[in-house]
Amino acid sequence: MKNLISVAAALCFLASLGLAQNWPAWRGPDANGVAAPGNYPVEFSKDKYTWRAELPGRGSSTPIVWDGKVFVSCGISTGGKVGKDGALCFDLKTGKKLWQVDLGTERPGKHKNGSGSCPSAVTDGDSVYFYYKSGTVASLGMDGQILWKTNLQEKYGPDSLWWDLGTSPVLADGLIVIAVMHEGDSYIVALDKNTGDEAWKVARNFDCEKETHQSYTTPVVIKQGDENALITFGADHLTAHAVDDGELLWTCGGFNPQNKAFWRVISSPAITEGIAVVAYGRADNVKGVKLGGKGDITKEALVWDRNDIGTDVPTPVATDGMALLLSDKKNALHCIDVKTGKDKWVHEFGKARGKFFGSPVLGGNHVYMLRDNGQAYVGKITDDGFEILAENDMGERLASSPVLVDGKLLIRGDKHLFCID
Repeated sequence: MKNLISVAAALCFLASLGLAQNWPAWRGPDANGVAAPGNYPVEFSKDKYTWRAELPGRGSSTPIVWDGKVFVSCGISTGGKVGKDGALCFDLKTGKKLWQVDLGTERPGKHKNGSGSCPSAVTDGDSVYFYYKSGTVASLGMDGQILWKTNLQEKYGPDSLWWDLGTSPVLADGLIVIAVMHEGDSYIVALDKNTGDEAWKVARNFDCEKETHQSYTTPVVIKQGDENALITFGADHLTAHAVDDGELLWTCGGFNPQNKAFWRVISSPAITEGIAVVAYGRADNVKGVKLGGKGDITKEALVWDRNDIGTDVPTPVATDGMALLLSDKKNALHCIDVKTGKDKWVHEFGKARGKFFGSPVLGGNHVYMLRDNGQAYVGKITDDGFEILAENDMGERLASSPVLVDGKLLIRGDKHLFCID
């Protein structure tokens, strides 16, 4: 337990680099759901906040932050069933809307917690990159100027996902990388971040049963040897592709030995100490997979395998050899040793309305978790386990992940963007 708590001290180096002020992508500075050290709020509510900004339409993407600016994708209502794909920017301190950009016709959501704006934006501090269910990918300057715009579905064909596109774009080596995994021609594509032109595109197809091809996960960038690799999960396989040209480095199967149908995946891999925690099978299964190697690594890569817990939607936190897995099915938070797969501790929430759709975030020894019925939980990791400090009512549906940055908590609701200082 002390190892997990000590991550706050280890992350002080981030603050010295100035990264404490930024949350550049969906899962934060290190893509693992861990915030830089800070004193973050515990008690708040729909009536107790620093500022609240009204949003012009539906969306469920997680906000990102860079140099005091908050960027978020959102539908822009036009009074009808179909609105516009919107990109918005707010001042982090005041909540003032700095700009709002219309990026074209929205493809509306199907699920009650979905939308046409599920993917989270990503930024390198020079531009902000947005992606939508409509297939639109756009690069905007920090002032809201449209630098380039393209559409993956117009170029490569429509997706066949049954629900709302959820994978977010990732930045790697000057490229914007997006995984499109569905029934049909699945692929990973890399776009030049300065022009939007295709740098490379590789097929990613496996034989699967109905709906199992479909994936809503987001790739993770890791270092493998002397090059960066993209770790992607979907269609019953974990794969690694070289960032520079998309070459397939290795594949790992074994996630669906009975070849079941309807095993689409939503939770993304969470990686620490060279081991990926991979949840699959609709919240009943999770594996520990050692990353690296060449070719088919299925047999040698398996570190541990559990079929008594899992998570369907939330992506685990992974840091310092531990993973925090929020089970949306069994309504519990598990702290797992990634080397053994065994629980360090388990916290059971008990019966409650609503499900956890957002992914948990760790700030120091505090864990932030959002339930879709509007409840925002804050818990504390202790030497003995875990305790809930506060259960905060935000008064509206919560389907995105919380953001911790610069001593502030950002929560994106169905109708508003909240900031608690």
